[in-house]
Amino acid sequence: MEQRSTKNVQNFNKPKIELHLHLDGAIKPETILYFAKKREIKLPADTAEGLSNYIGYEEPLDLTQFLARFDYYMPTIAGDREAVKRIAYELVEMKANEGIIYFEARYCPHYMANCDVDPIPWNQKPGDLSPDEVVHLVNMGFKEGEKDFKVKVRSILCCMRHMPEWSAEILRLCKKYRNEGVVGIDLAGDELIGADVHSGHGEAYTEAFNCGIHRTVHVGEVGPALLVKEAVDDLKAERIGHGYHTIDDPTIYNDLLKQNIHFETCPMSSYLTGACDPDFTKHPIIRFMKDRANYSLNTDDPLIFKSTINTDYAIASKYFGFTEEEFKRVNINAAKSSFLPAKEKEELLCTLYDAYGMVESTEF
Repeated sequence: MEQRSTKNVQNFNKPKIELHLHLDGAIKPETILYFAKKREIKLPADTAEGLSNYIGYEEPLDLTQFLARFDYYMPTIAGDREAVKRIAYELVEMKANEGIIYFEARYCPHYMANCDVDPIPWNQKPGDLSPDEVVHLVNMGFKEGEKDFKVKVRSILCCMRHMPEWSAEILRLCKKYRNEGVVGIDLAGDELIGADVHSGHGEAYTEAFNCGIHRTVHVGEVGPALLVKEAVDDLKAERIGHGYHTIDDPTIYNDLLKQNIHFETCPMSSYLTGACDPDFTKHPIIRFMKDRANYSLNTDDPLIFKSTINTDYAIASKYFGFTEEEFKRVNINAAKSSFLPAKEKEELLCTLYDAYGMVESTEF
């Protein structure tokens, strides 16, 4: 058995897992420029660097301002068959270059289809894609990327809090494509839009639970711990997207620890969206680490945050005091909490154990 390191590591160059990644927040600027030209859409910059600087930002904004960033570039992608498939394929290549061996990417099929439904700001005309076609195209892009770049990829379909009328169809698509790469359902969007932020989505989540579709929820990012408890109790969430504010309520937090609920944490994202104290030395992830909680490190929306997974790992090393042992532990947590079927999950874990030089799977 390998001797565990107690020193902080600057670079973790071993295989990694990523569970919280938005497909529409991880597009190459060059690809946005290409489709803007093809579709004759005017952008404020005509170089990849200029566009990256326009879309991305480096100082904290609030969550609402962050969400508005998508409006800058999604008109170039949404509703275009070639674009939807291409961004899926290119994401696999990007993640392969970052040392990721398995990731789950999430997206809302209706947004990618450019559905003619308010309040999408770029709906000048109905898109010519259906949400069903979007899922099919993304699956195709991921499968081709898997073959070319030797990375395992699965996807999660997002319900949107402000559009509960979409959730039934999103659940249907989860069922239809569950054997073609779709492994779960998510609830995303502004969690402070109303008194009951889960309203309208309970039926879809109940059916997901009943038919064995895995469930995660964006919650506790800027909202209170009580919303996290509701997501677990009412929506049967197995994983929590972000969840930083659970530590504000010790009773709820300790209950989540006992249930081994997985937190999909995103360090750079939490800083730039204003979700947490801008002082990284006070970040909730430090508490998760000390309590040996079940959590992972993820990028969230690397296009907008001008980041890679290495950005988040560098933050964990510099400010959170991560050792090599902790980097290994969070990746094993991620593999165990992935939405893969049991056999594939075990194969993924074996790959990590071998790469990490671990003899016993019970080491962590």
